[in-house]
Amino acid sequence: MSRPQEPQPQAGRPASVPAAVKVISAVLVLEAAALLVLAGWFVYNLFTATAASLGGAVFTAVLLAAAGVWLLILGHFFFRGFRWTRAGALVFQLFAIVLAVPTLQGGIVLIGLLLLLPAAAVLLLLFTRPVLEHTSRISGEPKAF
Repeated sequence: MSRPQEPQPQAGRPASVPAAVKVISAVLVLEAAALLVLAGWFVYNLFTATAASLGGAVFTAVLLAAAGVWLLILGHFFFRGFRWTRAGALVFQLFAIVLAVPTLQGGIVLIGLLLLLPAAAVLLLLFTRPVLEHTSRISGEPKAF
């Protein structure tokens, strides 16, 4: 007897992307957008206000913009299923939690929750079976670098 074969994606037609991968990618892109908006706000304030440390303000703006671009790259390649993106997403979410806890303890609850909840969701979803299978590329052609 022959076993039924699992349906293979047709050439030129991408395999379906799990919902958890879509959620993680969306969170990464939204976090990137928030960082880029914050970098823009820093640049705007460089021209409209007096910075206590001009070098520090420029450095912060560049750092925020670089982190935002990096998160956009992570979100894109995570959606495509590259293995290396899990580590970058994990590290960024841990940094977000490290910032969220003292923010919450300082009484800034809304911003603390905006940092904590997406990071916690991504951390939980990163280790689910559909996400691991999507990014490990266990079956099919090897695409992870």
